Amino acid sequence: MILKTIDVLGPMHGYGIARRIEQISGDLLSVNQGTLYPVLLRLEQEGAIASQWGSSENNRRARFYRLTRTGHKLLEAEKRDWEQTAAIIARFFEVKAQDLA
Repeated sequence: MILKTIDVLGPMHGYGIARRIEQISGDLLSVNQGTLYPVLLRLEQEGAIASQWGSSENNRRARFYRLTRTGHKLLEAEKRDWEQTAAIIARFFEVKAQDLA
């Protein structure tokens, strides 16, 4: 979700990423700051995102994250994995006893 949010909306600071994920989910998901920042750090260490300091909308110093080439590749791989997993689960919801006879 983090990678896709940055991919769609461009460079963002952590708080902005969290709020956008919540907004996109229709406020069905709540992003915990204590979870978000370790994930951002891990993604940066893996080379999926890069960051630089800048000023937020309210002129506060904030770290802005952007997707890297590696991040784009990771996002595509994650998308394929998710689609495959969703298709497998869908098959279980669609199966009927007579299909297995």
